[in-house]
Amino acid sequence: MSSTTGKAPTLADIRTWPATVDVPTAGKAFGLSRSHAYELAGRDEFPAKVIRAGNRYRVVTASVLSALSGAEGAEAAA
Repeated sequence: MSSTTGKAPTLADIRTWPATVDVPTAGKAFGLSRSHAYELAGRDEFPAKVIRAGNRYRVVTASVLSALSGAEGAEAAA
């Protein structure tokens, strides 16, 4: 899913992700460390939609794309 070089994934990379990804993977797209991404998810402050499944968190890929492409801001301005 993400490159081994530690670089943030591009929007094109993210479009190839499955419907949901783990918190560290999604956090990389926002430039977040693993621990900070989990902290934000736990406080319901992650910048994309997080789903809790049992004791696991999953991030909706479409919401990551939306947040990073500015689609939410464009809808709010319309």
